[in-house]
Amino acid sequence: MPYLAKILLYPVKSLDGVEVEKVGVLASGALQHDREFAIFDERDKFVNGKRHAKIHLLRAQFALFNRTISLQIPGGDSQQVFHLDDERQALEATLSNYFEFAVTLRQNSLMGFPDDTHSPGPTVISTATLTEVASWFPGLSVDEIRRRMRANIEIDGVPAFWEDRLFSEQGDLVSFRVGDVDFFGVNPCQRCIVPTRDSYSGEAYPSFQKIFATQRQATLPNWVASSPFNHFYRLSVNTQLPISSAGKILQIGDKVDILLYEN
Repeated sequence: MPYLAKILLYPVKSLDGVEVEKVGVLASGALQHDREFAIFDERDKFVNGKRHAKIHLLRAQFALFNRTISLQIPGGDSQQVFHLDDERQALEATLSNYFEFAVTLRQNSLMGFPDDTHSPGPTVISTATLTEVASWFPGLSVDEIRRRMRANIEIDGVPAFWEDRLFSEQGDLVSFRVGDVDFFGVNPCQRCIVPTRDSYSGEAYPSFQKIFATQRQATLPNWVASSPFNHFYRLSVNTQLPISSAGKILQIGDKVDILLYEN
């Protein structure tokens, strides 16, 4: 039986995640605290893993209830703790010093800063998929693939690529439910350069994208909707949530049910 096995939130876009037992759904369909903050440069561009590999070297831990971030700067002797609301300027100064250019930390408590603003719901993947993908890359663990893919919701009790049932042909949505929270599956997530790099060191894995795309095509189940795959460097499922899901809670152990296809 498919069930919710992990919930991972990324309070500051591109920094480390935090695993939680339960999480609330915002009116936008995003998860509370996920990508709530993002780092920007002076040109209003994201300072993220796509543009700055150096960000992989930062280690962050979050205390969501206390609203704090513990930041470990490479070469630093100890963690520095900042309150995300009350000590934001000090945090910005520390990050600016690390990146060697001025940055600001911005907040969006309504939707966060998702890559896909049209589908700001949590990204979904299965544990078996992460295990299968890890087998394609000697030396990479399941945990490392998990950190590279940065999905929010992990489903267990299912075979690899089960989550590919959560999207259909282009333009169609798949309605599914996790606990009492309704979802619409939209499409398989297009991956960027980030998964090609070590999540801690930023070092690139040779030919990662080519290996991934070749294996993804070879292992694609024959029942998968093909039209969303203009290329095979796609994994996990982007979602939207109806307004009726706002305020509801996702919790580890929740049952997952596929309901029907929507036009």
